[in-house]
Amino acid sequence: MNWDTYFHSICVSVASKSPCLSRQIGAILIKDYYIISTGYNGPPRGIPHCGEDRLLKDSILYSPEGLLRGHQLQKSVVRTTCPRKILGYASGTHLELCLAQHAEENCVSNAARNGVSTINSILYMNSIIPCNKCFGTLINAGIVEIVVDTPTIYDEHTQFLIDNSNITIRSFNF
Repeated sequence: MNWDTYFHSICVSVASKSPCLSRQIGAILIKDYYIISTGYNGPPRGIPHCGEDRLLKDSILYSPEGLLRGHQLQKSVVRTTCPRKILGYASGTHLELCLAQHAEENCVSNAARNGVSTINSILYMNSIIPCNKCFGTLINAGIVEIVVDTPTIYDEHTQFLIDNSNITIRSFNF
């Protein structure tokens, strides 16, 4: 088994801990072939995730602005379906409704929490190229390479950061 296959399987395993009702993403930081940190997408420590009826009031789903969006819903639907999907928003849109931190953010935060330097480390994740906010965090954290499932670019702001950083991006080589 090559290193990419090994690290990808660990990303998938880490992702399985995610409480996200939309996608499970895992990230690991590697230095000298050792795992220095892991992270998955989900709310900050101690904060309930959206499956805990965060947007449910009297069995009706509301947006944060208090506007009724949709119709009466069973509590079981709200507990098992991403609120953004219930509200009819396309994947990757209206992220302001989501309290979850991205896997790569949590991976860097966990390293900081444990006093582990991320300088010159490699980030592996079972996803596309990170969004511009996360990419900026990775630049500041000293990440030198990002390995992803598919090198799809999130948006033009991310492309600008890629073009102006020294981070190498590649796909897993299975």
